[in-house]
Amino acid sequence: MFDVRGQIVRKNQEEMVEHLRNFHLDLKFSVGIWYFSPAGSRFKEPSGAPLSIEERLEKIASLKDYGVSALEAHYPNEINEDNLHLYKEFSKDTGIRILTVIPNLFYQKEWEFSSLASPIDKVRSQAIERLKTSLQLNRELKTDFAVLWHGGDGYENPFGIDFMAMRDRFAYGIAEAMDQVPGVRVAIEPKPYEPRGRMIYGTTAEGILVAQKVEASLTNEENREILAQGHSLVGLNPEVGHILMAYEDLPYAFSLAMEYGKLVHTHWNSQPLGNYDQDQNVGVISPEQAEAALYVMKMYGYKGYFGIDINPERMPVEIGVKNSIDALRSMNDRIEGLDHQAIIDCTSKPHQKRGLLEAILIRARAPKETSLPPIDQVHVE
Repeated sequence: MFDVRGQIVRKNQEEMVEHLRNFHLDLKFSVGIWYFSPAGSRFKEPSGAPLSIEERLEKIASLKDYGVSALEAHYPNEINEDNLHLYKEFSKDTGIRILTVIPNLFYQKEWEFSSLASPIDKVRSQAIERLKTSLQLNRELKTDFAVLWHGGDGYENPFGIDFMAMRDRFAYGIAEAMDQVPGVRVAIEPKPYEPRGRMIYGTTAEGILVAQKVEASLTNEENREILAQGHSLVGLNPEVGHILMAYEDLPYAFSLAMEYGKLVHTHWNSQPLGNYDQDQNVGVISPEQAEAALYVMKMYGYKGYFGIDINPERMPVEIGVKNSIDALRSMNDRIEGLDHQAIIDCTSKPHQKRGLLEAILIRARAPKETSLPPIDQVHVE
């Protein structure tokens, strides 16, 4: 199992500086097949004709040399028993692996009143079965995890809801499916709202709570043994846009997931605080949040993939993916070039280093041709 146990290791200041100097983020990129075909919305028609799975896979294959090494897809609308051979052939021919099979628990009318959390027994049973089948496909394809984005689970009118029962149905439904298909990790993707008025388990902290609740409910012997070894069987797949929709601070949210050894994957885009889910290209909005998040991931030893999760409506999808990869690479190069000893000194001795961190970051982000005074002329000890 992909090992995330190192995330929880605490380091003193000397150890942290040494780690920052020697650990480097491995920028492995995955893409989602869903945004490789034009999609409309309730406000606009699609920008072009829909593409077949074969056509989308061909576009993704063309991005391998640019750094795309893994693919994500939803079951059953994008990957299913009938087209599984296409994905296997694609991986064999290109070397681009299938990273996750995601159960679609949000789009179909069946999930009108929630899926795994549904109070309607028949509907909830269908959702558990879909999750179970998705887990089986993940096991067959030797993926790293099954992302679980529960867009259909939530409510609009909060009056009179038995919230505890709703949360129990959701968590215990996940545990039921996982115990029937043991040994497959699940990565929950929190989101505060949209498509539901309020989605349950919608923030990073809530995601950690449900992950722990599900793990505590697992009974299968294989699952219990994995947990006994200190692995997380239920982790998180935080998405940048969803975190900012909830007015969370991006680096703080990532660090919280890593504190519990649960950052198993990440979805990258950009987003204004609050607002609807925009899925803009990485770095278009608040690049300083993305840089700070990358630095936190470097501090705590993140070794997973960087999933590009965008909605490039007004440009070719290939350009949106390339721009997002370029943004992450440039941000990573910028944080790699920082004086890590100085950064840790600034954050561990703020009373002695007033304004120094800001001065360091200004210079790191300035164009090379910009002539700024040396740090020692700005900051006097």
